[in-house]
Amino acid sequence: MTRSGKAGSWMALAVALLVVVAWPPERGRSLAVSVVNWAVDPWGQLPTLPPQLGLGLGDDPVLVEARDERVRLYDALNAQGGWMRSRLRLKVADDPFNPATERQVLLALGVAGLFVAWRLGSR
Repeated sequence: MTRSGKAGSWMALAVALLVVVAWPPERGRSLAVSVVNWAVDPWGQLPTLPPQLGLGLGDDPVLVEARDERVRLYDALNAQGGWMRSRLRLKVADDPFNPATERQVLLALGVAGLFVAWRLGSR
């Protein structure tokens, strides 16, 4: 196999792996986004913003204080700025497009990438 044939084979493998890793499941996040979510907080220690209290729950001072404590912790970490702010955002990041659009884009990129790899391999 020639050097360009090897380059085409490696490029085809890279394109195929990219499509597999980025392919969104029916529900949930793609493997790539899940890895990013885990990488920024592997031990699950970073807080996330809690949802707003439901109707009627705002009357319970214990629930309000617990939620406010989580918000204060999140805000304190967010105020540090820089990498910490990015980590807080990436922890809850989701796929950038809806799954149907993302699949179409990935399929188009995969076909184009494999075509380029095939052309490199035929030299």
